[in-house]
Amino acid sequence: MEQEKREKTAPQRRVAVVVGASSGIGRETALRLAARGYKVFNISRTPFKGDRVQTVEADAAEEGAVRRAVESIGAETEGIDILVYSAGFSMAAPLEHAKSGDYRYLFEVNYFGAVEALKAASPFLKRRNGRAILIGSLGGDLPIPFDGFYSSSKAALVMLARESDLELRKHGVRVMALLPGGTATDFTYSRRVYGEEDAKSYSPSVKKASAALANMEQGGMNPSLVADAVVKLADRRNPATVNVAGGKNAVARYLCKLLPERVTDWFVRKKFNQR
Repeated sequence: MEQEKREKTAPQRRVAVVVGASSGIGRETALRLAARGYKVFNISRTPFKGDRVQTVEADAAEEGAVRRAVESIGAETEGIDILVYSAGFSMAAPLEHAKSGDYRYLFEVNYFGAVEALKAASPFLKRRNGRAILIGSLGGDLPIPFDGFYSSSKAALVMLARESDLELRKHGVRVMALLPGGTATDFTYSRRVYGEEDAKSYSPSVKKASAALANMEQGGMNPSLVADAVVKLADRRNPATVNVAGGKNAVARYLCKLLPERVTDWFVRKKFNQR
């Protein structure tokens, strides 16, 4: 009887679900949350390396896969405290020659997977007054030459966070977007870059833009700093719906909102060697 009583009164262990925790920002975030005592689940195609995080394998591009994974975790734990959506895909391709399968895949991973995760997690987040954090990008505010599908998906992700927060806030759930700038992860090297055969006459420009983007990312933030920002955001009492990781990135975003678009577009062309 005493043991049953202790089990009933024992505090519930907090639960975190990170979609895309096998590498990069997602992995660092999962490690931070595990260190803080969360029971952490990773949802991805690739298992998490290590025994501190439990993997539920699912492909974000497969319709219903992320939803089923989140629902199985929620049924097991009876509640979710934090959902982090960090899955992502990027492609450098000219609009004129971009393949439908490529950009539809990109949106499945970057946007529709987030919709499914958030939709499935909502009932379980409500039970714990939980938080959902969608990893966006400054690229959602500024166009990236020949990576426009990625920028479009991240812009959509921000609006998803804003709209979902309006719906779920009265139920005790907060939904937020966190926007990093360039971050030094292997994401750079998994980008689908169209070569001469696919990019055709745009090929030299695609090469210049993708090389500039790779340099920006690999010279950017450490993913551990972005993960720290995720954890701080989850702990904040009254967070903003859209947040930026890194002081310099916050200033850059402010200036981009302040300056005329023709000025920011000129800056982008110069930055990515498109003059």
